[in-house]
Amino acid sequence: MKVWMLAAAVTAGTFGHGFAAHAQYDAAITRTDFNIPHIKSDSWGGVGYGVAYAYAQDNFCMLAEEFATVAGTRSLHFGPEGTSALGFGEQDNLTSDLFYRSQIDLPTLRAGWSRQHSTTQALVDGYIAGYNRFLRDTGSDALPPACRNASWVRPIDRDDMIRLNQKQMLLASSLALAPGIASAAPPGSTQSNAVSYTITPHEDLTFGSNGWAFGGDATSDGSGLLIGNPHFPWEGPARFWQLHVTGPDDYDVMGVGLAGTPIPTLGFNRDVAWTHTVTAARHFTIYALTLSADDPTTYMVDGEPVAMTKQDISVPMPDGAPPVVRTLYSTQFGPVVTMPGTPLAWNSSLAFALRDANSGNQRAIETWLNIGKARNVGEIQTAVSDNLGIPWVNTIAADRDGNALHADITAVPNVSAEFAKTCGTPFSGLVAHLVILLDGTRAECDWRGSDQNATAGLLPASEQASRTRRDYVTNSNDSYWISNPRTQYQELSPILGKFEKPLSLRTRSNFIETEAALAKGVMDRDAAKDLVFGNKSLAADMVVERLLTLCADQQDMKEACSAIAGWNRKFEIGSTGAFLFATFWEEVREQDGLWQVQFDAADPVNTPRELITEGAKGEALMAALSKAATSVTAAGIALDAPWGEVLAVRLDDRQIALHGGPGVAGVLNMQRGRPVEGGLVPQHGSSYIQIVGFDENGPVADAILSYSQSTDPASPHFSDQTELYAAKRWHRLPFSPPEIEAQRKGETLRITE
Repeated sequence: MKVWMLAAAVTAGTFGHGFAAHAQYDAAITRTDFNIPHIKSDSWGGVGYGVAYAYAQDNFCMLAEEFATVAGTRSLHFGPEGTSALGFGEQDNLTSDLFYRSQIDLPTLRAGWSRQHSTTQALVDGYIAGYNRFLRDTGSDALPPACRNASWVRPIDRDDMIRLNQKQMLLASSLALAPGIASAAPPGSTQSNAVSYTITPHEDLTFGSNGWAFGGDATSDGSGLLIGNPHFPWEGPARFWQLHVTGPDDYDVMGVGLAGTPIPTLGFNRDVAWTHTVTAARHFTIYALTLSADDPTTYMVDGEPVAMTKQDISVPMPDGAPPVVRTLYSTQFGPVVTMPGTPLAWNSSLAFALRDANSGNQRAIETWLNIGKARNVGEIQTAVSDNLGIPWVNTIAADRDGNALHADITAVPNVSAEFAKTCGTPFSGLVAHLVILLDGTRAECDWRGSDQNATAGLLPASEQASRTRRDYVTNSNDSYWISNPRTQYQELSPILGKFEKPLSLRTRSNFIETEAALAKGVMDRDAAKDLVFGNKSLAADMVVERLLTLCADQQDMKEACSAIAGWNRKFEIGSTGAFLFATFWEEVREQDGLWQVQFDAADPVNTPRELITEGAKGEALMAALSKAATSVTAAGIALDAPWGEVLAVRLDDRQIALHGGPGVAGVLNMQRGRPVEGGLVPQHGSSYIQIVGFDENGPVADAILSYSQSTDPASPHFSDQTELYAAKRWHRLPFSPPEIEAQRKGETLRITE
């Protein structure tokens, strides 16, 4: 902080009492262990102001770059051929810019913003002021090296926050299809249409999570106990950041949020704790459009031709080069999207349009605000139901009264089973595993309601899935139909996910390990810690013994078979041979005909099972193991290398070995790595892990933020919690004023303007 600003940054005692009477924004920031900020203000604008300032202290460069991204200026600042995260993978900057410039409709979003609750508006306006205040205080020349004096660093305004909110609402929704929107062009067009992408990403690369809520019948003290274990990226603006907010109206919430979020979106207060897991529901639909025989940019609705809307998108280029201009197309159902390599590619007779229920969703902040004010899980259910503002996550919650909630209630299209059948197309079933495909030749098949009614066109909460129990509920990203293996849910709309279909190995592992833990006794904090960091592989338990029988007669496979035999079937730091198995399993896991016992909807936790090893199938398994061994060796990694030597945070002066493994191998503590020389670095997986219960004084919370608070390598808080995670050590979060004072680091920072 510049010396001339010190007078404005007055310390205010332990927790900043006595806010300025006439300041527009006023906040106090107290830091505790691991640099967690506790932000206090008497106004909602002050809350946003303090949160933004504290976030910028830890992650300014990452957030500034995100504002450049959603403004569609990556090509200008980073070059069109550079890459960034877009949807579920990396895409070139030009594709990113085309998508954001074409799909963020500022006039419409501004109009929607004007109708939001005054509290939401105050939080966001305060956030803008806090971000800009930090930039003024620090100065561009004193920022971290990653953005010091960068051309893309600038003050922000409300449009920047509106754009960022739109991006967050689409993040685990239709953003996966962004390349198909940015590259859609009529057949025969000279416009580039060479973007390659998939809409069936590897399970471990999608946004995921585990979440458990245990009710009073299953806990040691009769109160609720929550385990939150979201799986989010280790890099980029989708990283979580810890904070504690004390604001007006007795609002007192601790937890985490993403970049640009003015309040915690996952966490706890005195009486309730909640977490989120990405839902299996479909938050968008695709419309099949029959094209005019004369013009591939004209489609037919109710027998009448309708011209697509053409929009020339201009993307500025660096170094004074002329802008790149592309023509993109939209329809009354939404933007045209093409999906190369699938039946849903734009051709001379058919085109496809996308409608997303979360486009224009500006209700989420208000929903999370109401969740944070809740005093029991019933009030949380009401909060997620009233305005359908939760975009794409299940809500799992526990309260001090011993109730456990799973609510798969989000902003999804109002597509009932009957609607999906009536408005289906002859080939909707062929792509049902990818999308919900509807008939765009009939206006009656448009589920969108009035633009003035924010929830019109959305499936009512009463037709979505919610249950409250006294034992437990859990979710690992499979659909609503089973969140406790003792009782299945009724069948609902296909828009909410698959019904009575095979579960992922991670979900099956969850149920198996949870039931095993409860069979030993009631759930308590120690049992919860063992559950979330067990690191067992269900795939290994199902496969290894039978695989080793094949090894008996394979002398040329002796080294690989020995490595598998010596593996403890876990993904702990010291687990030798784990990487070989993970590589082998990636080769075989989607093969047809693996199992003798097929899936049985009456026993979804234990089927399918029993690996087939006879004849050609056994030969294929050995070939896959041989291929995996060759791949591991070629990467310079020993077949029996300890897992922690393979998966590690690699710093300039040291490595931090990590535990956790691939979710597709049935590992609850999911960690997926990105290949680098000599091994893997964490890319996606367990991020903010919290275990929250309650006593007579308030919440009792143990937590770890696996990748730490700051993205600045020079910060002492760049890897401190990563070391905590690696050692499976937990941090008792300070919530009450005495607890905060006991962990306080330095003086409270008071900012006002």
